[in-house]
Amino acid sequence: MPHYHAVVWIDHREARVFPFNAEEVDKLVIHAHNPAHQIHHKAGVLGSGHAAEDQAFYHAVAQALSTVHEALIVGPGQAKTALLKHLARHDPQIADKIVAVETVDHLSDGQVVAFARKYFVAADRMRPQRG
Repeated sequence: MPHYHAVVWIDHREARVFPFNAEEVDKLVIHAHNPAHQIHHKAGVLGSGHAAEDQAFYHAVAQALSTVHEALIVGPGQAKTALLKHLARHDPQIADKIVAVETVDHLSDGQVVAFARKYFVAADRMRPQRG
């Protein structure tokens, strides 16, 4: 039986997806196919200094969210907003499931799930659940 909520912790190397309810939590780890290394701008060099987005990585995260009704995206860097932009462009039905994007540091799996449960308890009190 699919879970109603999920949280995605993401950086440029991996995404940890946790579909959950009050009693249970599942975990899926998705690794970037070509993890970007930190790139610095250098004068006189052609190019933007940005690594190309790993579309297959973001698509795999979207697939992992296909069975949930609402999801929260968290993480320390810019991968979370890149994922949201990817979803808006390529998977709008999944993008509609994203309720928020939050900046958090590197957390343990238990801390990520606890953060998400706390977030959704507060959010669910403020609006009726869809689905």
